[in-house]
Amino acid sequence: MTDFLGPARAVRVTLQPALVLGTASVLGLAMFCWPLFAHPDPSAAAHSMDAPFVFMATLPVLILVVLAELSRGGIDAKALALLGVLSAVNAGLRPLGGGTGGIELVFFLLVLAGRVFGPGFGFVLGSTSLFTSALLTAGVGPWLPFQMLASSLIGLGAGLLPRKARGKAEIALLVAYGVFAAYFFGLLMSLWSWPFLAGTTGDLGFIAGAPLLDNLHRFAVFTVLTSTLGWDTGRAITNAVAIVLLGPAVLAVLRRAARRAAFDAPVTFDQP
Repeated sequence: MTDFLGPARAVRVTLQPALVLGTASVLGLAMFCWPLFAHPDPSAAAHSMDAPFVFMATLPVLILVVLAELSRGGIDAKALALLGVLSAVNAGLRPLGGGTGGIELVFFLLVLAGRVFGPGFGFVLGSTSLFTSALLTAGVGPWLPFQMLASSLIGLGAGLLPRKARGKAEIALLVAYGVFAAYFFGLLMSLWSWPFLAGTTGDLGFIAGAPLLDNLHRFAVFTVLTSTLGWDTGRAITNAVAIVLLGPAVLAVLRRAARRAAFDAPVTFDQP
């Protein structure tokens, strides 16, 4: 079968799953951006902070819908086994850095796996990796669905990178994407939690009903001071170094696993 998003991969993404995936990605990004578009009427000021709690409840449903659509005839036993192994490896890697100074070892493997196994697999691996690691590190909380979706979008993007690059050009492409992914993840996570961390007053706070550009300026200053210059830069350096040092070997192993698994080959059973 030929995929709608390119050659068949570990998770086949035909037209209908691609539409669901695209729609969910757009809706998910909108949920992250809620503070920039919150303009409650004065009479509804008491409910100005309801939006994030609604999104906390609906975002897991959105992720489950996408995962169910992708798994409906698109994930076989071999892909599930590989997904389980990589999710477990990622869950084991995450506590090693502990987030100290932005050292995160989860994302470089997610980028490489998305690159090899395609956008559908990358999306699923992003969700399962963060969910599994949260269970191991007691990181379950209202932030988890947002972390899962942000990671899924990173895995999805890795699978959509240009396919022709190989060798040093491919490593350079993946390093650039790994750096982008680090800042992208930090930006999204800062955006949804900004009103809670910075409050609703002051020069850095979220002001409900304020003009978009004013809130955008406050958020930009807030995220640069609290996330971009520290955690996100540390994460970007970690991704770049890990991809440069380990990328060629890990890509070779993953591609060998893909060849051995032969995801596109039809399953047949010999007569007894």
